[in-house]
Parts: sequence; structure tokens; C-alpha cells
Amino acid sequence: MKEISITSSFNVYNNIEELSNDIQDLMRQAVEVRKNAYAPYSQFRVGAALLLDNGKIVVGSNQENAAYPSGLCAERVAIYHAGSVYPGAKILKMAITAASDTNQTTAPIPPCGSCRQSIAEYEIRQDTPIEIYFMGEIGEVYKSASLKNLLPFMFDKKFL
Repeated sequence: MKEISITSSFNVYNNIEELSNDIQDLMRQAVEVRKNAYAPYSQFRVGAALLLDNGKIVVGSNQENAAYPSGLCAERVAIYHAGSVYPGAKILKMAITAASDTNQTTAPIPPCGSCRQSIAEYEIRQDTPIEIYFMGEIGEVYKSASLKNLLPFMFDKKFL
């Protein structure tokens, strides 16, 4: 038997104001699109904004459905839209923010497992890390230099 030790490393910013101006702008766009979330069931609104290598910013918000799990998370809405509209563009940075309609969300909210797998597909396909910034409604912002920090044992096409 052997033991494998995995370490993840994140930068932690006290608040959005500590981010560089371009990341502040990206996060503010995620905050703005979060307001467009359709979340009548969970009452948990998520916004995502992607910066592409062509300079375009693509946004998405979660869209729920009474027939769970037919809805789609904000991260996947944005990623799939970017893949449809800008198929050759690389995703450089992703900003994610979440807020509850019932209580204040102060902890950074990372992507769910399904979103992590979708982000992994794009990161592997483009052979370029995607910087991921995530926060709650207020408070600290976490930065991961790559999806590999959030999903160290990625499943991809090499296993098929």
C-alpha cells in the first residue's frame, strides 16, 4: 500500500476590492447577471462571468426547473454559451458569485461537482489553465490558478 497526498493552493482576498481592476470588473458582471437567475425552488442565485482570450466576456446565471435536475448551473450556462458562440476561444478566467434569497452568503461558493467536470473538459481541451475566482454575496474571494486545484483526479477522454 502507498499513500497519495494531494495539496491544493488558493489565494484568498479579503473582499472584491483587493482584486485587480480587471477581475473586479469580471466579478461585478457575475454579480449583475446573478440577478437574472431563475431560482424559485432553491432561492439560491448564482452568477458566472468568463473572460475569453479574444477579450469577450460571457455571462450566465443558474436556471432552475420544477423537474429537478433539468435546470442548469450558472457556470455551465456561461461555458456552454461561450463554446457555442466562440468555439475557438479559450477561457482564461472565471468569476463566480452566489447569494441566497433567505440569508446572507458570506462564504466563498465553489463550483458544484457537475460544473467542475464541465470546466475540466474545457481546460483539458484548450490545454490552458482557467483561473477561477469565487465568492459568496460578500466577503472573501478565493482564487484557484486552475481547475486542478478543485478537481485533482479529473476524468477525461484519456480514460475512454
